[in-house]
Amino acid sequence: MARGGINKAVVQKARQALLARGANPSIDAVRVELGNTGSKTTISRYLKELELTSSAPLAARDRLGETLSGLVQALLDQLMEEGQEAISEATEAFERQRLELENQIAALKSELAAAQHQSGIQQAGIEALNSELATTQSSLQTELNRNAGISQRGSDLELLLSEKDRQIQSLEEKHVQARGALEHYREAVKEQRDQDQRKHESQLHELQVEQRKLRETIAVKQDESTRLNRDNERLLAETRQHSKALHNQEALVQSLNTQHSA
Repeated sequence: MARGGINKAVVQKARQALLARGANPSIDAVRVELGNTGSKTTISRYLKELELTSSAPLAARDRLGETLSGLVQALLDQLMEEGQEAISEATEAFERQRLELENQIAALKSELAAAQHQSGIQQAGIEALNSELATTQSSLQTELNRNAGISQRGSDLELLLSEKDRQIQSLEEKHVQARGALEHYREAVKEQRDQDQRKHESQLHELQVEQRKLRETIAVKQDESTRLNRDNERLLAETRQHSKALHNQEALVQSLNTQHSA
């Protein structure tokens, strides 16, 4: 199938031009004359038809007369006009397509400029975010270091608190032991006093019964009474000392409890 614009008349025109220059109207020469367009098969077919036509007797060609020439010329004019119309339509379509492409290119350039502007804004935002991120990372590292120090101090305080708890527990145990010893001492003193009271009453009764006998031994009893008074004073002094020590221990326990609560 021949390409658009290639027909027998065009091939004939190219062949005649080659013959006029004295060149051989071969298929390649005709195709070059046509601007390297057209199928070689189609050109060959048209050349064969033209050769058959050109080899006919001159008399037959003359008989065609001017009518056939006019028809051929009219056909050629019509073909040229149709070809020119096709070329004009193709040119208009090309111009429309070119304008559309130019508009698209302008729109793409505008979009590209906007995208580049937006990219610059985003790049500035990214740089600002990177700066904020670096500041945040630095602050985070500082906070982590501070938290590590606080954790270490907390661990030290927990160890100190545990040690204080052990000390308080030990003091409480000692306090319980001291209270127990004090209670035991109080019971012992009370029992001793009761015994002394009973003994004193018994002695008083015996003194009443044996008044004369006791008068003889009064000096001895006075010595014993003096010794007992000294013992009582000593016991009272020891009791005061134990009471004072207990009071000091209770004050110390109260202070430690206050520190522990704080």
